[in-house]
Amino acid sequence: MRAVHSTNYDGPTGVKVLEIDAPERAADEVVVEVRAVAPAFPDLLMSRGEYQVKPVPPFTPGSDFTGVVVDGPPGSEFMPGARVAGCLSFGAAAERVAVTEDRLYPLPEDLDFVQGAAIPMNYLTAHFALVTRGHLAEGDWVMVLGASGGVGLAAIQVAAGLGAQVVAVVSSPQRATVALASGAHYAVLRDDVPLKVRDLTGGRGVNLVVDVVGGDIRNALRSLAPLGRLLAVGFASGEIPTVKVNRLLLTNTDVRGVESDYLWTAGISRIAWDELMSLYRKGFIKPVVQETGSFDDYGRALTKLDERQVVGRIVLTP
Repeated sequence: MRAVHSTNYDGPTGVKVLEIDAPERAADEVVVEVRAVAPAFPDLLMSRGEYQVKPVPPFTPGSDFTGVVVDGPPGSEFMPGARVAGCLSFGAAAERVAVTEDRLYPLPEDLDFVQGAAIPMNYLTAHFALVTRGHLAEGDWVMVLGASGGVGLAAIQVAAGLGAQVVAVVSSPQRATVALASGAHYAVLRDDVPLKVRDLTGGRGVNLVVDVVGGDIRNALRSLAPLGRLLAVGFASGEIPTVKVNRLLLTNTDVRGVESDYLWTAGISRIAWDELMSLYRKGFIKPVVQETGSFDDYGRALTKLDERQVVGRIVLTP
């Protein structure tokens, strides 16, 4: 079968499609025929050996995928023919994958494979950040940094679906248009933070900041209301922020880490998925797919992610 491989730590230039043996199912695994995969920023970092998860080359990248079950253990929820979405740390970019059931989720019949592949990691992470770590309440104000990226757009839609007022922080008017079309109530250029955000909230500030960018977060902290929480989801800027704790003390604000692997170690990802599908049925979850292609385009997709050319997701098929 065909599978994408990072053959070294040279980044996107080392990504190739190879012929390998199809996986054999372990007793607790389900074999899925993959229909679509969505390359993500961690794939780029892994291709350079820069991510906290460091598979040894050659390895197959890919976390988010959709497909059809071809084999599974007796009594499995996921019987042959079932449409599924899945989420792995890596390994999804192959024509077939063998995965444990806790990494699979039922895919609604009216959600196509390409759109579905854009959901798992980003939307599960956004839900975990906002609900589990952020304790979002209806009526809260949420500011999303990096709002036109995959996790940013997911955070906009999840927050709006849960009844929040959402402020998208973006780098250009074009990206603002995408954020507003995806459900944000307001869009603000990053140079206008915190003043514009304070104006929008009547001077009080926001209850939650979802930060996937990192770097200098002082203006984000200045945007928080008393008892507000900044949720550190990622560091797309390449710079890990530092925080002076006295600022948090004097303003009664928090910085909270969001490490989404807890969804699986704690066994709570299915609960989050079911809540996301409820929001999908209500019309709030609308994945933004910028473009599609084949597995042969995987390296080029990672280059576009590296060059910040992606709004939403790129989704590739075998």
